[in-house]
Amino acid sequence: MAHAVKRGILLMNLGSPDSTTVKDLRKYLMEFLMDGRVIDKPYLFRLLLVGGIIVPFRAPKSAEAYKSVWTPEGSPLIVISRQLQAAVQEQVEEHVALAMRYGNPNMKSALDELSEKVPGLEEVIAVPLYPHYAMSSYETVVEHAKSTHKKYRYPFKLSFVKPFYDDPLYIDALAESMAPYLRREYDQVLFSYHGVPERHIFKGDITGSHCLKSEHCCSTPSAAHQFCYRHQCKVTTKLVSDKLGIPEEKRGFSFQSRLGRDEWLKPYSAKRFEELPGEGVKKLLVVCPAFVSDCLETLEEVGMEGKHSFLSSGGEYFEMIPCLNVQPAWVNTLVKWTRGGEQYIIHEA
Repeated sequence: MAHAVKRGILLMNLGSPDSTTVKDLRKYLMEFLMDGRVIDKPYLFRLLLVGGIIVPFRAPKSAEAYKSVWTPEGSPLIVISRQLQAAVQEQVEEHVALAMRYGNPNMKSALDELSEKVPGLEEVIAVPLYPHYAMSSYETVVEHAKSTHKKYRYPFKLSFVKPFYDDPLYIDALAESMAPYLRREYDQVLFSYHGVPERHIFKGDITGSHCLKSEHCCSTPSAAHQFCYRHQCKVTTKLVSDKLGIPEEKRGFSFQSRLGRDEWLKPYSAKRFEELPGEGVKKLLVVCPAFVSDCLETLEEVGMEGKHSFLSSGGEYFEMIPCLNVQPAWVNTLVKWTRGGEQYIIHEA
């Protein structure tokens, strides 16, 4: 009789500060922005930039922004991630743990929890909760998990669910979550993705000669697409739009959350919110597929700031479609991936 491998499941998301105090925001932003895959500058330059300029300026503003979305239970991202953890746990026998790339619960505490809860643990299936590959999201959380696994010499194997931007189960779940909002009249559905600096796209181009080199690089077949965030965002937009019957003339595409003065992927969502009413788009739906859980970037940046900008520019109706959060189809998708075998999994350590 075949031996049943003792497994655990690890859900991994970005993270949040522990509270809305400026002190906790400083701590969180230092950890987040000192990550060399987020701000990919030499260490000393990054330390001066982050510690001396960005964090002192940004922490008080971020604290106010977090206060506008904070719940009695805490940060929306953490609360929703915990709910997702519980929902997956209800459907699987394996123990399900949760780790954040930055802040708490941290990676070591999650791996320790799995070791304690599953005697003889042989493999952990880690699920980066990022649909698309980017060095500042999927890559950094995977590398952080691997380095923690190696540093503390855990005996179990660590495997990862692949980026799922084009996976039929994900597309179906996303389409199902969006469908009720499309029943009302709208002029455009704007797909707003988290932005990344253009230099990240160039760094991820394994061919060294494809990404952002032509107007149609994302639709021209290339090995670079395996790691190209922009291409993968466009694929998600097309697949879910086609499934929902959103015509091309009613699809918008943009990038949000820009930081600093460098060139980031365009068009910028903040600018599009201001421009769209003048282009005849009066009724706007916005969806943020780079995020699977609602957080500061969706609730405050889009749902509050974006809505205000659009309506004050002449828009008449604005609605942000919630992220997948704990929708049953999304929970079922995560369960299927962790049970689905080699087609979904990358074995690392």
